[in-house]
Amino acid sequence: MDAAFTEEQHEIRRTLRELLLKRCGPDEVKAAVRTPPGYDEQLWRQLATQLGLPGLALPTAYGGVGCGPTELALACEETGRAVLPSPLIATAALAAPLILALGSERQRTALLPALAAGELTGTLAVPGRQLATALALTGPNDGDWAGGGRAGGIQARVQDGTWRLYGEAGQVLNGHTADVLVVAAHTGGFARSRTLLFLVRAAALGPADGADARRGAGPGVPGLLRTRQTALDETRPQARLELREVPAELLGEGDGDEAAVAAALAATGPAAAAALAAEAVGTADTALARTVAYVREREQFGRPIGSFQAVQHRLADLYVTLQAARSAAYYAAWSAGRGRSGAEGAAGPYGTAEPGVGALALAQALETLRAVAAEAVQLHGGIGFTWEHEAHLYFKRAACDELLLGPVHRLRARAAEEAGLFAGGAGETGGSGAADGSGARGRSAAADGSKEAGGGGVRSASAGAADAAEGSDGSDGSGGSVGSDGTGAADGSGAAGAAAGARAPEAVEV
Repeated sequence: MDAAFTEEQHEIRRTLRELLLKRCGPDEVKAAVRTPPGYDEQLWRQLATQLGLPGLALPTAYGGVGCGPTELALACEETGRAVLPSPLIATAALAAPLILALGSERQRTALLPALAAGELTGTLAVPGRQLATALALTGPNDGDWAGGGRAGGIQARVQDGTWRLYGEAGQVLNGHTADVLVVAAHTGGFARSRTLLFLVRAAALGPADGADARRGAGPGVPGLLRTRQTALDETRPQARLELREVPAELLGEGDGDEAAVAAALAATGPAAAAALAAEAVGTADTALARTVAYVREREQFGRPIGSFQAVQHRLADLYVTLQAARSAAYYAAWSAGRGRSGAEGAAGPYGTAEPGVGALALAQALETLRAVAAEAVQLHGGIGFTWEHEAHLYFKRAACDELLLGPVHRLRARAAEEAGLFAGGAGETGGSGAADGSGARGRSAAADGSKEAGGGGVRSASAGAADAAEGSDGSDGSGGSVGSDGTGAADGSGAAGAAAGARAPEAVEV
């Protein structure tokens, strides 16, 4: 792989950052989450029309930009810096790829251009809070994760030639505002139960009427009740969906293929995990940069608290951990788009990701964000513990992201299982893992970001960070390199080494 970002990728990052710096400060975020949709709709339309954000990973034939998971991850890193509340993850990383992979040509033509243009938003509704399992991130998705065939979950049956859905799903990302719902439901009864995906067009009355309906001003879809749930992280709005004989449309053609549905969900999982991991890295980067700025200014005993060696060491450790997480996220995004089929996306939007790389990168990013957010609260002292302080935007995001696609220990267990780490003949599974960094052991050590396994490469990228009183300035965020060879890989194909991309940000002296 070519680890350097292209000029186009740098431009995506640069343009988006400039816009969000002007329009999405902490005060604007707090104001946006208290609106009925939970995000700034005007800003979302601007991001969609001017930057094509929701269509980054969609092919040009359906109104998209024609990029891939790497560009989407870079965009998510920038939205993570601003802790931007938006339907980007739900629309671009969950709903749109599934419609592209499984939908009929008629469904693609009708929905994807509108999703890419920001005219419609979408989301994936999975009952039983099993989103991570459905995407095969914490376990295989060939079981009864959708609630079982006899009762529970969401059931689908044909009535008068129309599919009808009955059941409920909680913790649906942007479920109270999404215009297109991709709903996982059981069909075929208990004996022949199959899990398929269905389309519910909440904006079937037209864009304007649908917008009024989801705010309670119109009739909406018959039998569909959507309630925004109270969440610790208000920047990630979630909803509870109750479906009572709601008319729906089977996603795809024919009678539906359960194996194809499971495969499409499993292929969507690594790219969604990479996008969420990059977003967590962006949030952690901002939290660390703000903490470094604070300890430079806050004085105690007649000197800035950042001049104390204990504080410097804590920040230096966070910096090293953050760079490892960034490298893992970049590599996961590159791996998810590797070997993609043609630009038209006829065989799906994503290629074949390296086994376990998405889950492992997400686990590393979530742990990093949690550690950085906790230290940010601590190092801000008494003011950091007040609920109104901006440090809690990062703390809440760290706490709730793991509930969305975690927990971390299950992500790592699934990654180890997929990589054959604990199976017999693990050495054969990963090939020459220790020699070239591409085997199961090399992937685990590099993407995990452990200091022992990847210490050489990681510390080479941040040499002098501890002495210079570490900290990321957040000025360009382009640093993803963890050394020329990551974990000492001979060909740079390990997760941390191959992901590198750009230079590591220079250490900031406190």
